Amino acid sequence: MEQKNGSSFTGFILLGFSDRPQLERVLFVVLLIFYLLTLLGNTTIIALSHLDPQLHTPMYFFLSNLSLLDLCYTTSTVPQLLVHLRGADKSISFSSCVAQLFFSLGLGCTECILLGVMAFDRYAAVCRPLHYMVIMHPRLCALMASGSWFIGFANSSLQTVLIFLVPLCGKNKIDHFFCEVTPLLKLACVDTTANESEIFFAGVIILLIPVALITFSYGQIVREVLRIKSAVGRRKAFGTCGSHLTVVSLFYGTAIYAYLQPSSSHSQDQGKFIALVYTIITPMANPFIYTLRNKDVMGAMKKVLCRGSDSR
Repeated sequence: MEQKNGSSFTGFILLGFSDRPQLERVLFVVLLIFYLLTLLGNTTIIALSHLDPQLHTPMYFFLSNLSLLDLCYTTSTVPQLLVHLRGADKSISFSSCVAQLFFSLGLGCTECILLGVMAFDRYAAVCRPLHYMVIMHPRLCALMASGSWFIGFANSSLQTVLIFLVPLCGKNKIDHFFCEVTPLLKLACVDTTANESEIFFAGVIILLIPVALITFSYGQIVREVLRIKSAVGRRKAFGTCGSHLTVVSLFYGTAIYAYLQPSSSHSQDQGKFIALVYTIITPMANPFIYTLRNKDVMGAMKKVLCRGSDSR
């Protein structure tokens, strides 16, 4: 990356919410609570999916992948944000910024694809119940999950390299709370139209193709559910699929707003608060959305807790 007059370029300053000291104190408490809930909820999902044989199904295999993604995604940004909210030093080293962009972008892209895969799983379960275990064979499930991770991080590798090849000419103040694509490009001292077009094109592929798959899958699911004569069966199908649609709406709504809008169409402050939704609120909410109305997970939790109390 080029630098102005050969000066030493040691890192960046993440401005975050430093212009609002009172808000920083409130955000620290709120985000710390949300982060702890994220760790608790997602770790619980992963543990239960591993410990209870009844949850060794494709749905919970993908759900445990989603929980692992959310744990890693939140941890890639929030701990450092908490440190910056409590201290005067808002700096981040160049290598840490590169790593943060690479992992946060890779994990976010992987989640986009994985949510589309989970929609296909629900389509197979509701619309092809007799062939479900044949269609969603463990080998296929592993292939789709690993494919999601591979595509997500392949895209992240490309974007990270392209962004840090742009000359910044010594500018180092990022108007965001973590190293994000759009704020980094705003530091450039050259025309970034080509970069913005490439990012928009990649965003269309990573975001809109899974959205199209989800829309098709749930269109078929709704039609199939309406044919179910049993009210209990319809309620169970709508409950499971409704949880997934809630997660999808939260994640894709904010991601599309952040990545598929022209950077000039919304303020940087709006971008920061939208980023809080997809970096901390959605990962915190996911386990609770999936478990609060899910008898399988609640039953597994009771069994594990009873097993633990019996062993004492």
